[in-house]
Amino acid sequence: MGHMPEMSGTLADAAERLAASASASASASAPMDAVAAAAEVTRRADDLLRRAVETARAAGRTWQEIGDVLGTTRQAAFQRFGRPADPRTGAPMAANVLPEAARRAVAVLADLAAGDWEAARRDFDDTMRDAIGTDRLASVWAQVIGTVGAYERMGAPVVHQAGDHTVVDVVLFFEAGEMTGKVAYSRDAKVAGLYITPPGKAP
Repeated sequence: MGHMPEMSGTLADAAERLAASASASASASAPMDAVAAAAEVTRRADDLLRRAVETARAAGRTWQEIGDVLGTTRQAAFQRFGRPADPRTGAPMAANVLPEAARRAVAVLADLAAGDWEAARRDFDDTMRDAIGTDRLASVWAQVIGTVGAYERMGAPVVHQAGDHTVVDVVLFFEAGEMTGKVAYSRDAKVAGLYITPPGKAP
């Protein structure tokens, strides 16, 4: 609990730098300074939120309560902030998260949104490549667009470990609703699963 005021102070400092960057006079570096400042605010806010959740859990609050406050399900809250141990080894599952999984998943989903089906399949494992060709990807994306309208943007990726796979969940925003993009990676950094589901619905 003693770290919370310190974290709040660093977040406030980062927010002040962001405000200064946003209001700075136009220069060649101003837009990128603002991007860097916003990224710093996001990182610090995530750190503060994680610590707040850990404090709440230590105080006996449930994942359901935390999910309610965050506007998500208890499972989504647990996947984002929980620290499950692998029952086979006792080791924290977070230790097995694939590095760069978030960046990789965002790239796959961006390729889907751009209609570049072959690029989206680039890191598929053999089973996925055999099962899901470019026509199938195009058909699934067309169904999504037919259900919730034109794609607009994506939210921040959330990474968690699920057994032997690293799973990245990304909220996708469309003109008439939201979906969740899920990309599952095997330990060798291959895409072993790709799902587009309504929020809160397991694939």
